[in-house]
Amino acid sequence: MHALRKDLTGKIGQNAAAGAKLVWVPDNRDGYIMAKVLSDEGGKMSVERLDTLARMTIDSKDAQPVNPARFNGTEDMSNLTELNEASVLANLKERYINDLIYTYSGLFCVVVNPYKQLPIYTPEILEMYKGKKRAQMPPHVFSVADEAYQHMLQDREDQSILCTGESGAGKTENTKKIIRYLATIAAGGRSTSSPPQTPSPTKTSTSSLQ
Repeated sequence: MHALRKDLTGKIGQNAAAGAKLVWVPDNRDGYIMAKVLSDEGGKMSVERLDTLARMTIDSKDAQPVNPARFNGTEDMSNLTELNEASVLANLKERYINDLIYTYSGLFCVVVNPYKQLPIYTPEILEMYKGKKRAQMPPHVFSVADEAYQHMLQDREDQSILCTGESGAGKTENTKKIIRYLATIAAGGRSTSSPPQTPSPTKTSTSSLQ
């Protein structure tokens, strides 16, 4: 595992063991940084940054709770006990640094464009996702595509996958990966767990890729 995760987990664990309260506080360069609460009175919070040990005072309302260390790098952010902007960004950043660009958030799959080639779309990896339930494999666009395909076969209903995001977010590339996955499994045979059935256009179920 990347050194960042070890460092982050270690800091959270050490401070938790000492009974210290940790929060995310706004930072002009990094967005949010982790800090230890020294005092919190009258709407003002005194904190000590964990990276530089510098002390600062902020408005209490600007602080956001830190999740327990066991949630660092979680595959599904809906599991976070503290679901706030800082925790979501920190989780995505940690996974991104480890080349884990796909992360679930409940029914959604969040993708961070790596701006480089990753060896995660090979035929061997595609085969690994065939017919597998989402919880059985790490987050991936192949899992999103397979889930829609299996539901189409089992429920005999049309499915849709919605790819949204800003320009350059990777919508086109992920759409290509979805089409490739569906074309490959449709040509190569259906999962043994899904009987061959003809889809009916009576209802549309939507999975979202963001």
